[in-house]
Amino acid sequence: MLIGDNSLVLFQGDSVTDAGRTAVNEENLGMGYPFFISGLFSALYPEKHVKFINRGISGDRTINLKNRWQEDTIDLKPDVLSILIGINDCWRRYDSNDPTSVEKFEENYRYILDETKEKTDAKIIMCEPFVLPSLPDRKEWRVDLDPKIHIVRDLAREYGAILVPLDGVFAQAASLRKPEFWTPDGVHPSPAGHALIARVWLDAVGAKL
Repeated sequence: MLIGDNSLVLFQGDSVTDAGRTAVNEENLGMGYPFFISGLFSALYPEKHVKFINRGISGDRTINLKNRWQEDTIDLKPDVLSILIGINDCWRRYDSNDPTSVEKFEENYRYILDETKEKTDAKIIMCEPFVLPSLPDRKEWRVDLDPKIHIVRDLAREYGAILVPLDGVFAQAASLRKPEFWTPDGVHPSPAGHALIARVWLDAVGAKL
């Protein structure tokens, strides 16, 4: 089990993690996978007294995480840190003509990992960004997103992080139900999609459902 007694678990990322949380209320986890994980884990292991915090912010890219990393991660001193970032580094290329190169993506991600390793004792969980072809243009995104997914995999191995392979998980799930069942726009999960993330995340940390 990766999560010990009295641990602080911190979720970081973009809108997939944010999931409508109320930023003024630390106890509010939104209605996405952090909410599902917190509820399931706490029901399974109430004796562990684990606290869950969500600091995902809608629209964030790796550069945004880099810029707020001290305040929103280091200062919180998490015992377990879960990161899901990257889809907006891809998306902004297509909707705003504001791409993030693979090199810059890796540089930003390395910064947050280096800072975390240097200044905390947190165990790190890295979740792959993902996209499904729920809308026709999402297929084009693979050109930009796939190299970034490979960076996440390489960095997880290099930094000794636990990898949650969400892109593959969602691709497999889409063979059972249409992509829009899991994420209507190919990016933001449905309730079933968030529950799917929670299930594979919990399995990755060694929780027994």
